[in-house]
Amino acid sequence: MCERMNQTKRNYPRQGRTYRRFDLQFPVRIRFQSGGAQQEVEGISKNISVGGLLVRSTVPIQRHTSVSFIISLHGSEAVRPVHVMGEGEVVRLGEQEGAYLMAVRCDEPVVHLEDFLRENDELGLTGHNPS
Repeated sequence: MCERMNQTKRNYPRQGRTYRRFDLQFPVRIRFQSGGAQQEVEGISKNISVGGLLVRSTVPIQRHTSVSFIISLHGSEAVRPVHVMGEGEVVRLGEQEGAYLMAVRCDEPVVHLEDFLRENDELGLTGHNPS
């Protein structure tokens, strides 16, 4: 697992952050344990990298909570959405304009996402936020 993260870091040079971020808004479903029960929260990504994502939601998930997530990627050329899954931990929680912003750090790089972002960046379809 650590070797895959290190390889991914080498593929995306550091520019103030560990991974290159892309300003992409896609639906995200997040699952986590709370009070002995599994919970599910829906949100929209604000930015995505192979090492994590920032999600906007009306429901907060506390810091240090382990989560699994599914991002539904779609584009104008896609016949149907591509669902990318990952696991990680909420590392930051904040509020903005009546919603919650949650930063999720992935346990492993989101490899399929890496391919999607690279292909779309080469075509100029994604905006990225290196800072």
